[in-house]
Amino acid sequence: MKKKIIFCITFFIIGIIIEFRYLDKHITLNIDDKYTNMILEKVFLNKEEEQLKEINPTIYLYNTHDTEEYKSNNLFSFTPNVTMIKYILKNELEKNNYKVVIEERSIKDLLNLNNWSYSNSYKASRIYMDEISNEYNSIKYYIDIHRDSLEHDKTSITIDNKDYAKLIFLIGLENPNYQDNLNFTEKINNKLNEYYPNLSKGIYKKGGTGVNGVYNQDKSPYAILVEFGGYENTTYEVLNSILAFSKCYIEVINEG
Repeated sequence: MKKKIIFCITFFIIGIIIEFRYLDKHITLNIDDKYTNMILEKVFLNKEEEQLKEINPTIYLYNTHDTEEYKSNNLFSFTPNVTMIKYILKNELEKNNYKVVIEERSIKDLLNLNNWSYSNSYKASRIYMDEISNEYNSIKYYIDIHRDSLEHDKTSITIDNKDYAKLIFLIGLENPNYQDNLNFTEKINNKLNEYYPNLSKGIYKKGGTGVNGVYNQDKSPYAILVEFGGYENTTYEVLNSILAFSKCYIEVINEG
């Protein structure tokens, strides 16, 4: 499992570098030297690092739909997916002194183990969430990372000559305390559109017959679900959006 994760990260980052060097030369990455060194280390040294047991982490990153993919650059057999976002976001959060736990277990494995259909993905991710919160009672913030299913023209935007994958948030109206989650999400959404106008498509409120309606947001008033781009977005566009999101998210939680 560890080797598989490192393999996936490597090709995700390689995809970013190739797109930057050969496909998107007109765009400038805004990444500091420390972050660049981390990328080079992952790609060229291919270090296999165990996730260390954090002391009093406050943020948990996971993917309920961990097989959602992005556009392949056609140079490798591997297609990048939403699980890669966790590692980039973790690095950004930890640079700002937040301790983060990443979910590295597969949702698909748990579905198969229990003979559950894909529609039970939120039931599966809740099991992982509960186990993590029991192990780390310091966890306060939960981020469920997804990808949209719309075409590129509906999931992309250029801001100040830089290409981004659009974001959208989802709030489950069947959560009895959804207003708390909505208030928190609105702060992030507003901050995003303050710094990056129209990067966020807003907050989609979902409830009623035939939908999950909770999305595990009853776990915490600070549990959010965010979608980064769509299936036609490139790794480069997604990376820019991760950095934009992390900046705004950190500002919001710093404000308390």
